Amino acid sequence: MDRRSFLRFTGGLVLSQLLIGCGGQNQTKLNVQLLKGSIPGQVVNEFRQSLQQKAQLKFAPVEQIQNLFQQLQSWQKQPQTTNEPVWSRFVPFRQSQTPIADLATLGDYWLKTAIEQKLIQPLEETEIKQLKHWSALDERWQKLVTRNEQGNLDTQGKIWAAPYRWGSTVIIYDREKFKKLGWKPQDWGDLWRDELRSRISLLDQPREVIGLVLKKLGKSYNTENLDTVPDLEKELKTLNQQVKFYSSNTYLEPLIIGDTWLAVGWSSDVIPVLGRYPQLAAFVPKSGTAIWADLWVRPTSVTKSDLSSQWIDFCWQPDIAKQIALLTKSNSPISTNIVAADIQEPLRNLLQNNNEIFAKSEFLLPLNPLVAKQYESLFAKIKT
Repeated sequence: MDRRSFLRFTGGLVLSQLLIGCGGQNQTKLNVQLLKGSIPGQVVNEFRQSLQQKAQLKFAPVEQIQNLFQQLQSWQKQPQTTNEPVWSRFVPFRQSQTPIADLATLGDYWLKTAIEQKLIQPLEETEIKQLKHWSALDERWQKLVTRNEQGNLDTQGKIWAAPYRWGSTVIIYDREKFKKLGWKPQDWGDLWRDELRSRISLLDQPREVIGLVLKKLGKSYNTENLDTVPDLEKELKTLNQQVKFYSSNTYLEPLIIGDTWLAVGWSSDVIPVLGRYPQLAAFVPKSGTAIWADLWVRPTSVTKSDLSSQWIDFCWQPDIAKQIALLTKSNSPISTNIVAADIQEPLRNLLQNNNEIFAKSEFLLPLNPLVAKQYESLFAKIKT
């Protein structure tokens, strides 16, 4: 699934390519490729100021998370640029290569594939012990990134990534339309109400759509045998009659222009829209939802540096985690003292953590290929 594999509208402070520090060949360096908008520029400045020795920091933002994954693939195939003959850098029309980053952003849904394709390396055991804030992560976050060599969850596996922010699948609706209806949506079950026939836009994603139906039925997003769920196909067909539009990148446009009254989407896309269109409101369904996370990963061919470990731990400091969450309008895997007053009123339903709803929510975990095909086949069937 290519969550946010299209241009994002992330709010907050946007980090354009930021190169801090100058000077010597022997100066310590940190090269990070990150999802654009996922780290505020001022956080990088604070990290620089926290270092005891001067260092050259390069943070290069990338528009699409899919491009970051593809960059990991290309790094696996290219030699370290430092091993290139100097003369080769001056060959006319030579195709330039992006230097291999010390760390890169990856979405949790891509983690299994990255491990399987040997695009990333696990964090070292000694490194984990030195990370002061690893133990402050909720156990669910630790489990998410602890995997075996096949990329599947395994409590005996290695730690392959470091989560630094997260969001969820949410419902966004036109408050004026619902004011006339005399009610407000609160949970997945409301999508089936008669008044919303042909008034909904949904993500064009089998795991998301079938998942929300499973959640409505009291089941898990990660159900492995769909045949064991009574009425699943019937519920999906009924929901399909409510849907006017399926899309994973333009699902909000019909809502904005009034063609649909309600949409299901990712919080990273929804939040910027709420600021521009006050007639819209959004919330996390109270029976739980799907969660996504942005993670730091280390490319396979790069040598681990102390500076990259320091950066990971720095992002987990409570005050820094709070800044990342508030300025990028996302959630933090670290407990912070964020209160309602810190968050703009239209965003509070999405960004003020509700532990009860979080406990009911789930990561979209890797499925057996045969099970994944079952999801895709059922989704294609109900849309015809």
